[in-house]
Order: sequence, then structure tokens, then C-alpha cells
Amino acid sequence: MERRAMKFKDGYWRMRPGVRGDYATAAHDVTAHPGGLRVLAPTKPITRRGDTLDGPVLRLDVSSPMPDVIRVRAVHLAGSVPAGPAFALREDPGGTPVKIEVDDAAATLTSGALRVTLGRAAPWDLTFSAGGRTLTRSGAKCLGAMRDGDDRHFMVEQLHLSAGELVYGLGERFGPLVRNGQSVDIWNEDGGTSSEMAYKNVPFYLTNRGYGVFVDHPGRVSFEVGSESVSRVQFSVEGHELSYLVIHGPTPAEILRRYTALTGRPALPPAWSFGLWLSTSFTTDYDEATVTSFVDGMAERDLPLSVFHFDCFWMRRYRWCDFEWDPEVFPDPPGMLARLKERGLRVCVWINPYIGQASELFEEGAAAGHLLRRPDGRIWQDDHWQAGRALVDFTSPAAREWYAGKLRRLVDMGVDAFKTDFGERVPTDVAWADGGDPERMHNYYSLLYNETVHQVLAERRGPGEAVLFARAATAGGQRLPVHWGGDCESTFEAMAESLRGGLSLGLAGFGFWSHDIGGFEGRPDPEVFKRWIAFGLLSSHSRLHGSGSYRVPWLFDEESVEVLRAFTRLKARLMPYLYGAAVQAAREGMPMMRAMHLAFPADRGCDHLDAQYMLGPDLLVAPVMSAGGEVSYYVPDGEWTRLLDGTTVSGPGWRTETHGFDSLPLLVRPGAVLALGARRDRPDYDYADGVTLRVHALPDGTRRTVAVPGPDGGDAAVFEVSRTGNRLSARRVAGDAKPWNLELAGSPTGPRAAGAGTDLIEITTTVKE
Repeated sequence: MERRAMKFKDGYWRMRPGVRGDYATAAHDVTAHPGGLRVLAPTKPITRRGDTLDGPVLRLDVSSPMPDVIRVRAVHLAGSVPAGPAFALREDPGGTPVKIEVDDAAATLTSGALRVTLGRAAPWDLTFSAGGRTLTRSGAKCLGAMRDGDDRHFMVEQLHLSAGELVYGLGERFGPLVRNGQSVDIWNEDGGTSSEMAYKNVPFYLTNRGYGVFVDHPGRVSFEVGSESVSRVQFSVEGHELSYLVIHGPTPAEILRRYTALTGRPALPPAWSFGLWLSTSFTTDYDEATVTSFVDGMAERDLPLSVFHFDCFWMRRYRWCDFEWDPEVFPDPPGMLARLKERGLRVCVWINPYIGQASELFEEGAAAGHLLRRPDGRIWQDDHWQAGRALVDFTSPAAREWYAGKLRRLVDMGVDAFKTDFGERVPTDVAWADGGDPERMHNYYSLLYNETVHQVLAERRGPGEAVLFARAATAGGQRLPVHWGGDCESTFEAMAESLRGGLSLGLAGFGFWSHDIGGFEGRPDPEVFKRWIAFGLLSSHSRLHGSGSYRVPWLFDEESVEVLRAFTRLKARLMPYLYGAAVQAAREGMPMMRAMHLAFPADRGCDHLDAQYMLGPDLLVAPVMSAGGEVSYYVPDGEWTRLLDGTTVSGPGWRTETHGFDSLPLLVRPGAVLALGARRDRPDYDYADGVTLRVHALPDGTRRTVAVPGPDGGDAAVFEVSRTGNRLSARRVAGDAKPWNLELAGSPTGPRAAGAGTDLIEITTTVKE
């Protein structure tokens, strides 16, 4: 299906050539029922009975799936609405209490603090408000049914933007974080990280006015964000139905919590997955000896390694995927995997949803009906990527089970994780086994694919051990972590665009995100590689991977080894804090890597920032994207502490600094109590054993509760930290009696340690305000 920008108007007054628009004019007929409202909205003025004849009438259903969320479903020709697929939304099972009022002037539905008001007289007016303040509205010539010059039918809505209103989201996008002025198609494509194409498209946006909008359509949704009309967000879909949900905050964090309550929250990845992943890279030559040399080299240089990844050529060429190890280079896969496991490593292997014609599985899948077919019954095939490739039809339960069976054998052999590559360029000239609409299936396919693989790992390894390294996604895909940013170049510019994509994805509820350290395409200069290491180890997940060159650090220079050692050890020490942020992502839908606007919505200085982020609630990270170490970044209000040296930085304001390769702006939020672990050689250990609570500029009279997570995400220990005058106190209120420490950031007195049986530590010192 071709790409298109769905602009219907030619300026303010005229329609584009061949376009006809029929817009809702009034809520002419309103029926209230216990769960909501049904409205008939004619597309022409009704002044007498004869006006009800001829012409479209839009049917609106207004309801609420959960408090503070209101759904509007507009239908033109109901008999032309495809049955599926559809996103699985988690609605209140007993129904959401709503208040409905209807009189001659208006109809209202209130859910929690959110209200929608439909004016019954012309012109059309549908207004969303909360706390006595208008959030957004659909006015005259906003909601309608459209036909273009090719007689294609579309449903369109325009929601107003107020002065100064900024729009964020819409999934993974590599351009500026603020979407105003952009045209965005929600259509998964394999296009790298340097264009308008994206691997992970999500029809959800939020604004700085306290609300978000989710368009409940799994296929192509075309957004014009202040780009057709500068004071409106337009979204349109081809067909006869348009369903969208307005989600009240008022904070962006609360909007995300409600959005992920609807579409699903991430599973908690295992703690080992937060360590360093090392890959064979893509087209490089490798065998077990190569792999062993890499693992030996990491150990000899005291570089902590958690996962080894085998990319595509672990299988024989032309046969992807047949799930068989290439016997010429890996003659003893079970033995090799066992040897890696003896060294404490986990193993990940690359897969995709295609079956090359040379694979023995092609005939097997074809005979059983597991491969996607064209409308005339032929198997869909082309020669892109793998010669004669076919696509597994995951709409068929039998095909899913067939594919899952191949993966189970690998898991039983010793594989711990799968890199689920591809799943974006899904054809539309096909007939799915379940009869699903091909246009709607294009993005939705990624959900079925990753869900199939994740379920295998959860089944074989246990729910808390399942982790993917996935590329394609859509709404709901956040339930199946981890996702990585795709194929980028090995440049500072690509580093920046990757970060923008990750922050944008986080604003769609994706809690865990990674990227290829050093970039994928090309061999990075040592300067790029070293700067990217710091960024990579201060991301949710951290992987060394490339295309045609290896990514072991000693092939760049010795300083790369030192930089990798320092930041890998730092991440291991941060794991009690980082895993706590991971638990929050799983429980609340808050991403580990947070756009500054998400963390500081009241600070207008954060509105447009897309080259820095908060890692969890308390760490500010500004990656250095220059060879010489120059970096400019914004510091919000307060006295922040540099994690690496204990010095302080005051905000609000911009700073410009120069950093060596072993440093970057890494600041701890004022008043934070950072839980630091006792180990620096691995990410998975008992975080409560020997934990240090480092206190940063805690105000007088303040009390903080710090939970140290266990491997299942529960609390292994809970502490209360408080300051009264010049006395800093910490008390263990839950958890086993294990050693722990209290430390004042920057204090010359150093940490005060407690024995296993001690539940209270106090420090008397001069505490900075």
C-alpha cells in the first residue's frame, strides 16, 4: 500500500480536487442508555421533515471503558465495517459508572473528572472538559465522512489545539519530539532510523494540555498534527468507522498510566537481561571459536558480560528461518550452549517470521496451511531478504503452534531469549486464515508475532524469565518487552535520532528500550563508539551489535575497553535503583527512559528537549554526541548532584560542558535517595544485601520511602529515610536483616555501615539545603 499524506482540504475554504466531505452538523437525535449515549448526526441542516431524506447520517456511540476515559465511535455505513482484527482493551468488567444528562440544549456524559458535551443545535460541537476547563473539542467541519477522487471512503476527525499546545507521541518517531507541524502515517515499515518511516507505530498522542487521544484502529491511521489546519490535530482512517478515546490526566504520567491500563503494561524482564549483551554482529564471519574468543576477551579484560547473541547466520544461508544451526560452523550446538552457560552467560538467537523457500519448513508449512496466501489461494512469496520467502500466518492458531514448536526445541536446547526481527513490511494483497482485514492486519501482525514468541519463553522459562529483543510493534506491543531502535548508522547524528525514537516510544507506554551501541550500519569511529557506550549502558537494555564489523571494544582502542568496563560496572551498581524503575514500568506503565516533559511537565524549559532524558525518576542523563566532548543540556530547578564525582549543579538553566570519554552529564535529582548495590560484576544479585542508600540534598523535615526490589519485582527491603535539622536517619521497616549502608552524597564523613541486625542508622553532619 502506497504512503500518503491524508490532507483533504485545499487551504481554509476549499476541498482538494475530487474530495467530497460530509460533516456532522448537529446532535439531532440523542438516546441515553445505562452505559452511554447514541447520537444520530446528520451531515446537512435539518429544518423540516423532508431534510431527513437522502444524504449521510453519522451514528455516534459515546461511552466510557474506565474512569477519566471517554470513547467516541463514529460510523457511517455499519455494514461495511470489518470484523477484525481489533486491539484488546482492558475495560472495567462491571462497567464504568457514568453520569448522563440530556436536555434540549445538550447531552453530557461524565466519567470521573472527564466530561464530554454534545451541543444539540448546529453548528456541530463536541467538547471535552475536566475541572471546569476545556481540553479539546470537535467543531464545525471536523467530524465527517470523506470520499476522494478515487472514490475511496474515509472517516475523519479534527480535535482543536489551543494556543501553545504541544503534541507528543505516535510511537517511535526519529524527528523532533514535538509533533506539531508533522504529517504522520501509522504504518509499520522497515526504513531505518533516518526518515519518516518507523518500525513501531502507535496511534496514540498526548499533549501538554492534560489529555491524550488513542485512535482505536489497528491499521493505517493518518495524522495531520497542526499540518493541515495549524490549530487542529486531524486523524483519518479508510473505511466507514472511526473510534477514538480521550484520556484525561491531568499530568502526562497519569495519562500514560490510564493509557497502559487500557492497552496493557509491560511484563517485567528478568534482572539478567539488564546486563551487557554482546553479539556476533550480522554479516561478519563467525563460528564457535570466534564466539569463544569474544567471551574469553571480555573475561580477560574484566568486562562483565551477561548475554551472548547469535545473529542471523547461526542458521544456514537461504534458509531463514529453519531454526537449525549451521553444522559447518556450529557442529555441536547443545555442547556449545552448555559451555556458554557454564560461564554464567545467557543466550539469545535471531529469528524472523519468514520462511525461505530453501528451508525444509517451507514445504512443511505450505502443506499444513501455515503460510500466508493470496486471495486466489497461492502462497504469498517474494525474493526480498530470503529467496522465495513466505510469511507465517499467525492469525491461524495451528500456524502459531507450529512456529512455537520450533522455538520450544531451541529453548529446551538452552536458548534463553529471541531477537524477533522484522514483521513490518506485511503485504496487503493477501487473505488471512482468520478472514481478518489485510489493511488492519498490517501493523497488528507484529503483535501476534511477538506474542507467540513471548508465550513460548514464559511457558518454558517461567513468566518472569521471558524477554525478547523485538523491532516491530504497535499499540499493546509494550506488553512484550524488550524493543530496540532498529538499523541506524554509526554516527553521532544517528545516535541522536535513535534517542528521539526511544523517547517518543516511551511516550506510548513502552517501558523498556535499547539500541545498537556504536550504531548498526558501518564501522563507528572510536570516538562515536566510546560516546555511545555511555549512552548504551545508561539505557534500559544494553547491546553491542553491528552489521559488517564486530563490536568488541579492543578492536577500536584500549580506551574503549576502559570506558566499557567503567559504565558496565556502574550499571551493575545502579541495579537496585534501575530494577525499581523497571518494576514501576511494569506496574504503572511509566517508561524507564523518560522524556523531560514527562518528568517535568510544569517546566516549560523541558517541553522541546529530546537530547537528554530521565533514567527512572531521579537520574538525568545527557549523552555526549560530539567527538570532542562538548555537550549542552538543561537542568531543572534545584541543586543536582553529579553521580560520578559528587559535585553539584544548580538549575534551572542551560549548561555547556566538555567531558572526557569516561564521563557525561549524569545528575541525581535533589532530594533523591539512590539505592546502590554492592556488586559491580553482574546485574542479577541480591540487591538488598549490602545496599547503600545515598542521600542527595534531602530538605529538612522530609521523609522518603525507598523500596529495594527482589528478583520477582516484590520488595526485598523497605527503608524510611528522614532528615531533622542536621540529623539524617534511616530505618529498615521491612525485609530480612542484612547489611546495609547510609551515605550522604558528597559528605566527607563517608558512609555509615550497619551490621545485619541493625535496623537504624543515623548521621549527624552539616546537611546542605
